[in-house]
Amino acid sequence: MTARIKPHLWFTLYTLMRLGATKTAVKISTTELSEEIGGSQQSASRHLQLLESEGMLERTISSEGSKIRITGMGQDELDVVLKELKWHLEGKEAQTIEFEGEVISGLFEGAYYISKEGYHRQIVEKLGFEPFPGTLNVKISEEDYDRRRRLERGEYIRLEGFKDGERSFGAAHCFPCIINDEVECALIVAERSIHDYGIMELISSEYLRRKLELADGDKVKVSFLPLRRSDS
Repeated sequence: MTARIKPHLWFTLYTLMRLGATKTAVKISTTELSEEIGGSQQSASRHLQLLESEGMLERTISSEGSKIRITGMGQDELDVVLKELKWHLEGKEAQTIEFEGEVISGLFEGAYYISKEGYHRQIVEKLGFEPFPGTLNVKISEEDYDRRRRLERGEYIRLEGFKDGERSFGAAHCFPCIINDEVECALIVAERSIHDYGIMELISSEYLRRKLELADGDKVKVSFLPLRRSDS
């Protein structure tokens, strides 16, 4: 994922964030906003219209001015730009996201999906490894759900959907990671399903349970480094 809006619109969105519009609807006139962004009233009005059309803010207009609140989509956009800034200013090490979780048994569906040629071929081409036919399931705590959502709003490698006979298989997002600082793998997330944030499904070239001598209940660390635009 990359920033969808131009820098001048992002700065207006950022200005509204500073005024508190991510927490509640803030009351502000286009004259007041123009003073905040250092532009004309016409520019401020146009920025609001464009941001509203992109679904990044909600606006209620009255004779006293506008009440504006940044939507979830707008907050996602701010987060994408934040990641871009952090990448260039701090380096990728500053952005490592780590989770500690517990190994659990899954429904043993991983082998079926990973063995499908449509997914298998793309994993080899895009992730650079021959996948073991199965997934390792790691359960994370509820307090980590927000960080996982933040991770999934960032850059990813997309596996395209495909048809296999009469059945369609949806697209998926992959997030490269390292388990226990030892084995490279990737979190795989179906693009359009409502998934459980508490369970991470990891794919790897290795049979991770055997490689790391894991059993249900064992604790593992999963570390993610950010992808750059050229990697996704």
